[in-house]
Amino acid sequence: MGNPLRERRSAAEWAAGPQVIEIACKVSDFEQLSTIVEADLAALDAAKIPAGWRDTVVKGHLSFGFADAQQLLPTVKCRAHVDVDAVCQRCLEAFRLPLQAEADLLLLRLEQDVDGYDDYEVWELNEKLLRPLDLVEELLIMALPFSAMHVDSVSCAALASAEDESAEDMTTPFAALRAQMAQDNEGSG
Repeated sequence: MGNPLRERRSAAEWAAGPQVIEIACKVSDFEQLSTIVEADLAALDAAKIPAGWRDTVVKGHLSFGFADAQQLLPTVKCRAHVDVDAVCQRCLEAFRLPLQAEADLLLLRLEQDVDGYDDYEVWELNEKLLRPLDLVEELLIMALPFSAMHVDSVSCAALASAEDESAEDMTTPFAALRAQMAQDNEGSG
């Protein structure tokens, strides 16, 4: 039996065989995600591109089922995470960007409409057959930030230098007055 993430079945077929599919793939297994990461890393000098970025492991799981007793509304709970290599838009250096994809999806056909399932995000299916790998990939792509950046100044050279500059500029506007007053007091005493 092959990798269930690559199999194509209808959403109802996936949900009818309630199963949990473990995700343990490489970034290179996700064609569109790989293309996006590669395009981002292309901004770096070749020597600064992290080696083996395509081999980074995506982990998580998919759990299929139905939202209703009549088994007409297939669902999937997806949890996936990966630390992809990215270029910080502040310091223009490579760093590890954590991506988390978590979604409880109601898998509907385009013409299908339902009410009362507010706990789910509606995911409209363009095709009759669903490949779980495509679902995970799309969720990870949607988790990518518009501009990837370090979140802390310890890791980001641009933030660290900006903090150093602001610390230097933190001299109070009355520092010169204080120095003059201290000098005047010394001279008058």
